[in-house]
Amino acid sequence: MERDELQQLVERISIDTFNKPFLHVASFNARLRTTGGRYKLREGSIEINPTVLQLYDEDELIGIIKHELCHYHLHQEGKGYRHGDQDFKQLLQETDSPRYCKPLGMKDDKPKKVHVYQCRSCKLVYERRRRMEVRKYRCGKCGGQITGI
Repeated sequence: MERDELQQLVERISIDTFNKPFLHVASFNARLRTTGGRYKLREGSIEINPTVLQLYDEDELIGIIKHELCHYHLHQEGKGYRHGDQDFKQLLQETDSPRYCKPLGMKDDKPKKVHVYQCRSCKLVYERRRRMEVRKYRCGKCGGQITGI
């Protein structure tokens, strides 16, 4: 699906479901990681995660668009557009829009780097995702000096 097709789909769903026009820009944003889409308040635009099309069917995409359009139309009307607002919850229910999208997961192209340290005395091995300054820490088991492997 291309950007023009997405724009047309959003405009059509807006008219069919909300009986109101969508007057801003809808686009794909591949930098979205954990969410299916987002409504940008300042611009009035809607961004959709293209991963949704790869993982799920068009029904999931339509659900995400309807959810974002709920934010859009309520914000444009000056009503409560946030997830916790009663106006938002009510409009979700009226339009049969999902509250949450299905999980998209994280794109792990490369494995997380692991830093390995070892106690000089008892040889206990420590694995950490973050690098640590070995001069500042001691072994939790015996109090010995820690060194990087």
